[in-house]
Amino acid sequence: MRIEVKSLSFAYTQKLVLNNLSFALDHGDFLTLVGKNGTGKSTLIKCLLKILKVGDGTIFFDGIDINTLKRFENVGYVPQKIEFSYEFPITASEILSSAYMKRKDEYYTKIINTLGINPFYRDNVNNLSGGQFQRVTIARALLNHPQLLILDEPTVGIDNENVRSLFEILKKLKEKKVNIIISTHDIEFAKNLSDYYLELNEVGDYSFYR
Repeated sequence: MRIEVKSLSFAYTQKLVLNNLSFALDHGDFLTLVGKNGTGKSTLIKCLLKILKVGDGTIFFDGIDINTLKRFENVGYVPQKIEFSYEFPITASEILSSAYMKRKDEYYTKIINTLGINPFYRDNVNNLSGGQFQRVTIARALLNHPQLLILDEPTVGIDNENVRSLFEILKKLKEKKVNIIISTHDIEFAKNLSDYYLELNEVGDYSFYR
């Protein structure tokens, strides 16, 4: 997927967060978003996902203005926190089954096995560790064969073993030419994966570099 951002600006109640931002990614590129908290990394992600409204002619996927798309068919998203109610029992298997409209096939099984979810597949999500739950959210994002995968601070709250597992997963996806955009404070984690960096600052300016 080719991704183009053209002269994107965004403000919250007159506070400019993104200032005339432009960049482009080709098929299979890995982009790491860096910067202090509050510099607009999550805001940019929400703009790319149409969670926040952007002007026409500012964001394009494969040459198509995202404002003309009714829904994304090839985009996976792993937020820093999944928003759903923990007040009723729901298992990892139920979360994954609800995200996959097909019957459980070979691809579904491969995702579960690759991410090592079987040991806690039928456990209530309230009983999962941070790393286990992270694997569930990644599996959920991968089930519909995304051409673009966006992850917001995926290493927060997970141990070193699961960080290494996540690195290997993203490395394999990169080899398969999946576009990946990741927001992280952990530059060491991303340095051997990234093709480009987008550094944002407190006044809305940016640097885009290899």
